[in-house]
Amino acid sequence: MANAGMQLLGFVLAFLGFIGLMASTIMAEWKASSYAGDNIITAQAMYDGLWKSCVSQSTGQIQCKTYDSLLQLPGIIQGTRGLMVTSLLLCAISILVATVGMKCTTCLEEAPEQKNKVALVGGILFIISGLCALVGTSWYGNKIARDFYNPFTPTNARYEFGKALFVGWGSACLTIIGGAFLCCNCTSKGSGKSPRYPPSHSSGRDYV
Repeated sequence: MANAGMQLLGFVLAFLGFIGLMASTIMAEWKASSYAGDNIITAQAMYDGLWKSCVSQSTGQIQCKTYDSLLQLPGIIQGTRGLMVTSLLLCAISILVATVGMKCTTCLEEAPEQKNKVALVGGILFIISGLCALVGTSWYGNKIARDFYNPFTPTNARYEFGKALFVGWGSACLTIIGGAFLCCNCTSKGSGKSPRYPPSHSSGRDYV
């Protein structure tokens, strides 16, 4: 029962990570305009995401524009897109696989060893999915940091980490932790073999 509870906890954490990764991928605030430096312009704020860029005016009006061409995008945006989409696809597959393998479900009840193996596969897929998202967000964040500290970057062209990066980092960690819980609690309680008893020794006497 304890193993089933740990599996359920891991599944819930990984599922919350999946929701967060989806939100992070859709959000437009992967990087936000920086106000550091001498020339501070607060009339508008610029945000860039994986799919569109937005400009927020001081009046509260927000204008967004989706990227027109995929081939004209920088390689880091294309790569991060691919990693995040791959992470989401793996997460979706992991949810289906882990649901079959968890002990609290009725699937494969007649084959507990196979059920544990399915849960193990689901946990591994969750971990791989989280690592893909973690690599994508860290790669994008590293590019922002390098451009920010580059002395040749104009002050008004510097960006800082956006909200989507923090959501992505936290969600990737949740997915990895949830997958680890599924992997750690998928071992079977017994090997399925009949117990062995020591051979009985007869006294060697025959009674009539």
